[in-house]
Amino acid sequence: MNVLVIDIGGTHVKVLATGQTEPRKFASGPTLAPSQMVDGVKELAHDWKYEAVSIGYPGPVLHGQPAADPPNLGPGWIGFDFPGAFGCPVKLVNDAAMQALGGYQHGKMLFLGLGTGLGTTLIVDGVVAPMELGHLPYKKGTFEDYVGLRGLNRFGKKKWRKYVADVIARLKAALVTDEVVLGGGNVKKMKELPPGCRAGENSNAFLGGFRLWETLPERSPTANTKPPAEKKSHTKGN
Repeated sequence: MNVLVIDIGGTHVKVLATGQTEPRKFASGPTLAPSQMVDGVKELAHDWKYEAVSIGYPGPVLHGQPAADPPNLGPGWIGFDFPGAFGCPVKLVNDAAMQALGGYQHGKMLFLGLGTGLGTTLIVDGVVAPMELGHLPYKKGTFEDYVGLRGLNRFGKKKWRKYVADVIARLKAALVTDEVVLGGGNVKKMKELPPGCRAGENSNAFLGGFRLWETLPERSPTANTKPPAEKKSHTKGN
């Protein structure tokens, strides 16, 4: 099956299809509506063949549908008919969950996306559980306030790194994980990774989108068995 993977971010929408090696992207932003996203994706992927679509959505997802509008994009995402707009089956998951699935190897893995906010997903023996741990109370705010982009800008790199290490240690101890995978654009700002952590690849979001159709049953976009071996054609691109 040829799949088109869409990774929606606060600054860009990136796409990659089965058999392609270079992602394409266009600018998003605080006014981007779902219909505009669909039009932009169709224009970018006009010469690619695909029979299904995977969408990494930057917000909470319930039963394969947006549960709230993204904080960094425009309104109108709740209840939008994505299969109708694309004219094919669509699986929509939280963007952190899609990236986590792409980086999953074995056991109990916690994924933390260090970006504009804090994306979180737990995978236990292949079962994907998207979470919103970034909103939990921490110090005088939430985890996201300290390790997201607001925290980085407010405290500077040195203090921000200490908060990231502290948050990782707390969540790892609470969830008793085998490993922690760090993704998101700000992971590169870490001088060194805390014990038990590894950095995810930039291509993991796309690989996770392909794995949704390779390993997940139609009835549940968050159930999963052990992912297949990575295919080289899907892991290239940034």
